[in-house]
Amino acid sequence: MPVFVIERNFAEQLDLSSEDVRLIDEINADEGVRWLFSFLSADRLRTYCLYEAPSAEAIVAAAERANVPADVVVEVSAAAPELAGRLGGLAQTLSQT
Repeated sequence: MPVFVIERNFAEQLDLSSEDVRLIDEINADEGVRWLFSFLSADRLRTYCLYEAPSAEAIVAAAERANVPADVVVEVSAAAPELAGRLGGLAQTLSQT
């Protein structure tokens, strides 16, 4: 399935509750979208999220239903096949900080 990076810009600092995350996950599932990982900018006003989805349109549809921005949606792939496995290690490292 294609992988996308989504840049989201927020007017105020992002502060999601566990209920917010649950609702977004349900909407994503309805649209065939799967969240993989997110980075939050230091000012908490932007996120950069990695998703699997059938299309960019599915990501935008899920974002609209969840009332969250999807300002930039870019299909991506690993820079080299050898790098594809590194995300798992990165996710583990970041979760420990």
